[in-house]
Parts: sequence; structure tokens; C-alpha cells
Amino acid sequence: MEHHTVKTALVTGANSGLGLAVAEALAADGMRVGLVVRDAARGQQALDEIRRKTENTHLALFTADLADQSEVRRLADEVKDRFDALHLLINNAGTAFKERRLSPDGIESALAVNHLAPFLLTHLLLESLKASAPARIINVGTRMDTAMDFDDLNWERRPYRMMQAYGQSKLGMLHFTFELARRLEGSGVTVNCVFPGVFNSNLGGTDGAQGLFWKLLKVGLGWALPSPEQAAKRVLYALQSPEMTGVSGKYLAGEKEIQAPDQARSAEANRQLWEITEQLTRMR
Repeated sequence: MEHHTVKTALVTGANSGLGLAVAEALAADGMRVGLVVRDAARGQQALDEIRRKTENTHLALFTADLADQSEVRRLADEVKDRFDALHLLINNAGTAFKERRLSPDGIESALAVNHLAPFLLTHLLLESLKASAPARIINVGTRMDTAMDFDDLNWERRPYRMMQAYGQSKLGMLHFTFELARRLEGSGVTVNCVFPGVFNSNLGGTDGAQGLFWKLLKVGLGWALPSPEQAAKRVLYALQSPEMTGVSGKYLAGEKEIQAPDQARSAEANRQLWEITEQLTRMR
């Protein structure tokens, strides 16, 4: 295990887009950075690129398919084996699917990757974060006015719609953020959800969902697409700014707090989803 006096950060979905931009900025700041990727070759490319640009040699690569809970558990064990401390956890990885598909655990895949994986990974790394306090967790969210159907999270009864499934799975991150902030009060660990703006990324991978997804967002919502570097600034503010010291349980767009959809503002709904998620991730 490598012992370190500098801060240690872990970024999921770090091989491209926002995750890569955030990892590079933290590496440029001299931090030890762990990059979590699904594809080892693409991850190595990203790590080499960051090392070349920042001359930071304290970079570590972790591979895991976040749709698979056994891989998330293995990932957490590897992180704890290789890092003696963890100050920043950035749950950034996200995906969308054109058609309903199930994870190895039998869970709709967008929900598995966008909500269950960060919930499980965060829980498995919480002791490391608490031991390294002050520590910060950032969940990368989205901004879609939607509500989760707690009785049909797996899309068994409703016709599957990519945008709705994506929006609801990411809304889970908000419920998670608010409830976790409540539970972490006084621990020295803060958690906030950041909407980074919509930016050009390879969300949805190579199954054709990607182009369709961004087209729908641009046309349907009229959002201008900043670069991943611009989007990263919003995440870095929550991660690094002195103003955010001790601030927890916020939904942020850059330096501004924004209003969460109605459902996520319900403490009861937050608790209810937490309990469902604990069962789906076998945490209880």
C-alpha cells in the first residue's frame, strides 16, 4: 500500500468526458488520483495522457463494470488495498440505454450503473473517507423534472423509455445525496450533488444510444453544450473550494444551489428509496 501525505481522490468514469477532465485537474493539483474505468485499454490511454500533461506519477488505474455489483465490491477492496486514505470520491460514471436491458444482478442497467453502483461503492468506502476526514463526496447528477416509480424501478410494467429511465436513475443520486448527508452529519464527510451542465460526452457508449440521446437533449431541452473542461469547473468548485468546507446535502449547478424535483425534497421518499436500494445492493 502506498502511503501519502497529499490528498487522494477516486473518480469513476474517468477515461473520457467529464471524468477525465476532473481527474486531470486533480492530478494537475498534485493529488494522488485513482481512475475507475470499464475498459482497461482506454483507461490506460487516459492515465498516460494525464501523466504526460501533468507530470503527476501518483496515478492508479482501476477497472470495473459498475453494472455488476460483484465488480463494485471487488473495486472497493482494491481501492482500500492500494490507498491508505481517501479524501475525495467523485461518483461520475453514467450511462443510458436505448432498450431495456438487465445487469448481471437482474436489475435494469441504467438504474444499476447510475444509482446502485455509486450507492454501493460509497458505502464500501465510507470508513476510508471517515478515517481521512475532512473528506468530500460528489455525486454527478442531471437536471430533469421527473419522479421515480418506486413500485416499478425495474421497468417491468411500463414501456421502457431511454430518457425517462436515465432521468429517474440519476434522480436516485439526489435522493441518495440528501439522505446520506443527513446520516453523515458530524462525521467530517460531506456529500453534495452537482449538475455539471450538459456537455458533449460519450454517454451511452457505442450501442447507438449516444447520438440519439444527445440529439434528444439538444432538441428537446435546447441546452447549449459546454466542453467537459467547462463542466468540470462546476464539479471542482464543490470538490475544492474553501466556501464548500462543511457544506453538505446541496444540489448545485456551479456555485449556485438549485431546486431538486419535488420527490427528492421529501425526507420520507429519500428514506424509502434508501431502504429499497439497500435491499437491491444486499447491504441489509
